[in-house]
Amino acid sequence: MGLLQNLTGWHALILLAVVLLFFGASKLPALAKSVGQSARILKSESRDGSAAADAPATSATTVDAPVPADRL
Repeated sequence: MGLLQNLTGWHALILLAVVLLFFGASKLPALAKSVGQSARILKSESRDGSAAADAPATSATTVDAPVPADRL
């Protein structure tokens, strides 16, 4: 549970160095941009999902006349 509890400044620097070595300095801005876009999408989808869950369920179709037997 508390995996990041003991994370110190040195640990963060080591992680940053590993990320730099793995991805390269030229790809970090694109990586940061994609992570930011993903976070925004997740936030908007979770907000939309909670709004849809709070809304009352309504029927999208109404029945005005009986359906003819040849259309069943």
